Amino acid sequence: MNIININRKKTRVVKIGNLRIGGEHPVSVQSMTNCNIKDTKTTINQIKQLEDAGCDLVRIAIPDKESCHFIPTIKKHAHIPIMADIHFSYAIAIEAIKNNADGIRINPGNIKKEDQIIDIIKAASKKNILIRFGINAGSLDNKIMQKYNEPNFEPMVAQTKQLITFLEKVNYYNNIIISIKSSNVLDTIKANQIISQITDYPLHIGITEAGFDRSGITKSAIGIGILLYEGIGDTIRVSLSGNPIQEVLVGHDILRSLGIRKRGINIISCPTCGRCKVNIHDIAKKVETSLRSIQQPLTIAIMGCIVNGPGEAKTADAGIAFNNEEAMLYRKGLLIGRFKLEDSIGKLIEITNSICGKNT
Repeated sequence: MNIININRKKTRVVKIGNLRIGGEHPVSVQSMTNCNIKDTKTTINQIKQLEDAGCDLVRIAIPDKESCHFIPTIKKHAHIPIMADIHFSYAIAIEAIKNNADGIRINPGNIKKEDQIIDIIKAASKKNILIRFGINAGSLDNKIMQKYNEPNFEPMVAQTKQLITFLEKVNYYNNIIISIKSSNVLDTIKANQIISQITDYPLHIGITEAGFDRSGITKSAIGIGILLYEGIGDTIRVSLSGNPIQEVLVGHDILRSLGIRKRGINIISCPTCGRCKVNIHDIAKKVETSLRSIQQPLTIAIMGCIVNGPGEAKTADAGIAFNNEEAMLYRKGLLIGRFKLEDSIGKLIEITNSICGKNT
């Protein structure tokens, strides 16, 4: 069997909280809370849910100075690093650093003055706090945009190069992540390909404002997937409208599909046809939900008929293949029994938990 190895570009290693990004460290999965930080109870609860889903780093919008004062309380309850997301005001960035955010994200398209960025760098350097410089197609510097007709990959690259030149001028090389994002998949791919060739800063990749559900997942999977396949990207976020838990789950699905990082349950389920007499969609959803807390990488096959069902089920860690009257259950390739349809799903969940050493 031929195994395709993805050769990741070797980037600098940076640290945020207890997480290391870049170099040979695993590609991390990020998300962002979508609640008001001042509602600490909701924010802490959402971070806990993100942690359970496999989130490695969470970003929180910080709209004003007052919001910074809630960072220490939230950090006490979080087990993953907290990045403060700041726009327009360098003073808010400084305040977030004072309140011990593990990292800050600023946009050089809306915090433009060099002396202000230098002040942010100085404050962050004193506490060894990571800075992510996020460049978005929707907020590019007006001076750069005057040279181009539209916000495509060219002005994105131009602004990123300008940033890199500035960082070199002020001799700031440590604890930096760069992201170059657009809602246009091809522009995002092209911009990151170019920047990856000229710098070894770690890159955060994703398709910004990708959308929701099917369209957002599709665009993110293509854009992030292509870059990761080329060895580009040290940390990712799947930007979806809606529940941020979905972002984390899809992010891990992308990494698992490329063999880059394996976590949790990988469900193989048939697309169904006229031979199938059970609702595979509902069964797969129930199994996925029931086993979501499992972090051990396992493959579960859920097959609707006897054409490919037994073969796929045998190659999975646990599997089920239905016919008209019963279900055949497999554990590590071995048929362990035939069960009534109404009993089979619970039995599959029980088998999977037993593989992980969990009691049901």
